[in-house]
Amino acid sequence: MKYKSVFDIIGPVMVGPSSSHTAGAARIGRIARKLFGRQPKKAEITFYGSFAKTYKGHGSDVATVAGILDFDTFDLRLKDSLQIAKDLGIDIVINTSEELTGHPNTSRIRLSDDEKDVEVVGVSIGGGKIEVTELNGFAFQLGFDTPTLMVLHEDRFGMIAGVAKVLTQHKINVGLMEVSRHDRGSRALMAIETDSVVLPEVLEEIGNIPYIFDVSLLSLQ
Repeated sequence: MKYKSVFDIIGPVMVGPSSSHTAGAARIGRIARKLFGRQPKKAEITFYGSFAKTYKGHGSDVATVAGILDFDTFDLRLKDSLQIAKDLGIDIVINTSEELTGHPNTSRIRLSDDEKDVEVVGVSIGGGKIEVTELNGFAFQLGFDTPTLMVLHEDRFGMIAGVAKVLTQHKINVGLMEVSRHDRGSRALMAIETDSVVLPEVLEEIGNIPYIFDVSLLSLQ
């Protein structure tokens, strides 16, 4: 990922000792929360590499849980997130793994309740910036710095064209598009970074396209 300005390198306004281990961890947690869409009953967090070795000293555990609670990096409640989650009845499980990953600051977050579960793998690349490398088993490389459309659909001919047609009709410019699938002809996940906010009526229109199962809009801004 390229940095857009010197402020991306310095890092965000934040609570905590480290932009990589605290702010980045919080943002990964917050993406998981936004994908889940509501407060979970259980959060299983696995830290790898440097996260696994230093998460207590650098506050990666409290930061990740703060993100799961939908707290931003500068929210003063971040330092009390473990107690807040306990008070809300959220079961927090924190594990570490010696498994080698592509980046030393990696975490896997699984959120669940009685109806659904979401699993996210993210890396903190420095300066509070993150990349999500996996969403429910779909491989990606996303930063969520701009509004990002997530479209779950059947893997078949014409799906990308159908979504692109709706965006074109509403004059929404696409900055980046990635599509990931488990197997040919199964389900696929389309991620589209846009240059402007996508209104609810656009999401509804995309959702009405045949063979689309779910549409959501995510952003950390």
